Amino acid sequence: MAWSALLCSLSAPLACAQTVELVPVVAKQASRVADLPGEFLPFMSVAVHAKVNGYVERILVDRGSVVKEGQLLAELSAPEMAARIAEAESKVQVLEADRLQAVAQVAATQSTYDRLKRAAETPGAIAGNELIQAEQQVEAANALVRSREQAKRAAEASVNAEKEMQSYLKIAAPFDGVVTERFIHPGALVGPGASPALLTIEQISQLRLVVALPEEYVAGIGQGAKVAFQVPAYPERTYTGTVARVSHSLDKATRTMAVELDVANRDGSLAPGMYPTVKWPVRTARTALFVPKTSVVTTAERMFVIRNSDGRAEWVDVRKGAADGDLVTVLADLKPGDMIVRRASDEMRDGSPLPHRTPPGKP
Repeated sequence: MAWSALLCSLSAPLACAQTVELVPVVAKQASRVADLPGEFLPFMSVAVHAKVNGYVERILVDRGSVVKEGQLLAELSAPEMAARIAEAESKVQVLEADRLQAVAQVAATQSTYDRLKRAAETPGAIAGNELIQAEQQVEAANALVRSREQAKRAAEASVNAEKEMQSYLKIAAPFDGVVTERFIHPGALVGPGASPALLTIEQISQLRLVVALPEEYVAGIGQGAKVAFQVPAYPERTYTGTVARVSHSLDKATRTMAVELDVANRDGSLAPGMYPTVKWPVRTARTALFVPKTSVVTTAERMFVIRNSDGRAEWVDVRKGAADGDLVTVLADLKPGDMIVRRASDEMRDGSPLPHRTPPGKP
């Protein structure tokens, strides 16, 4: 055994060395899928409050009720509001009577003025001062009518405002959705101040999927792109959402950017508060160099690949990036097409002969 090893080392060392397989360095755009956590939010959510003070007369829905836009949810009672409306309407009637009286006064003064004016056509029949006084009385009567009309319009506006406030005693749904919380019961006093909300309504037929995107993935955001995700409740199903909104601002604590996807929830299988796993497609705009994972050698001092340099091993320092299947991106002084050892190790010393072969179809 010793004689054969000595003979091999003296006569044909390259023939006795183990042949290694060489593969080319590949340049392409980096593309992979990263599993990122997400959170579902309702597309719209509102806490329904009372706009006016009153007592809850009826609640027509409860938690889980599906409601349509404009549907009656609750009714309040406020007896003092009806009293104010009756008082305002009575004031309108009084002002209307005053206006009619002023109109009658205008008619009387106008008739007197017309008679005096016709009489004044006969010289010396009446004094000129009487005609002037009659004309001024007509103007004063017209001014009184105008003031009565303005007062009546103001009173009517007050009645309309009170009636509009009375319409707020009926609380309707602002949009199609589901009642997710109910906070009050009949008899409760509610109002626009610090009183609690009556209900919470959420629109869940369409959801917002919020994904916290790491800074290194931001460059690959595609507006309108379809993104797949899964939820623990239905692990066998794969859903998709559409990239709709990007915050364009990084959270200082997590160095992530919030991205919202619109998700159609036609069958109601998804719900706000779920935490899906999003299959985020990670792409880079620039071309990256890829090598097999087994080509990268890591020691305590350095990380490198072994390049074929005219039949000899050449250690080239690299830095690893993201993985893509069996390949990994590297930053190194390499060019696309450089031939490197597929399964490298630090036993292949820098500068040593490199007996090699290439895969079929490779140069």
